[in-house]
Amino acid sequence: MLRKLVLAALALLLGGFLLIQLVPYGRDHTNPPVVQEPAWDSPTTRALTMRACGDCHSNETVWPWYSHIAPVSWLVYRDTVEGRHHFNVSEWNNPRGGEDAAETVIKGEMPPAIYLLAHPEARLSPAERDQLIAGLLATFGGEGRSENAQPEQGEVEEGD
Repeated sequence: MLRKLVLAALALLLGGFLLIQLVPYGRDHTNPPVVQEPAWDSPTTRALTMRACGDCHSNETVWPWYSHIAPVSWLVYRDTVEGRHHFNVSEWNNPRGGEDAAETVIKGEMPPAIYLLAHPEARLSPAERDQLIAGLLATFGGEGRSENAQPEQGEVEEGD
C-alpha cells in the first residue's frame, strides 16, 4: 500500500513537471540587437561588466541549458527582462540605471548570490571588484556613496 502511494505521488510529480513544460512563459530566448553601448572608460571595465553583469543587463545574454526547463526558465527569463529594463548596456541610446551601477556593486546587491551559484565565472576577486566599481564610476558617474552620505549641493534626497 505504501509503495503504491509513493509511486502514485512520484507519477503525479513527474506528470506535473512535464505539464509545466507546456507553459509558454520564459521560452523567448532571443537577444535584441545591440543598439549602442556606453562610452566605456576602458576595455577592462567593459569586460568585467559583461562577465559579471552582461547576461541580465545587456542584449548579449547567454541562455544556459537550464533556462529551457520550467520552472527555472520562468525565473531566468523574468530576471533577464527586469535586468534589461533597469539597466541595459546594449541600449545606451536610451540610458537608464548607470548612475546606480557602482552603488549596487558596492552594496553587494549585484551580482546576486543566486546568480553566482550558477555562474562562478561572474565571481570577481576583490581587486576585480574594486576595478569594476572604479570603472563604473568613471563610465557612468554616480556617487557609489553609502546611505548615510549627505546629498551634494542641489541634489534632493528621496522622500524630500
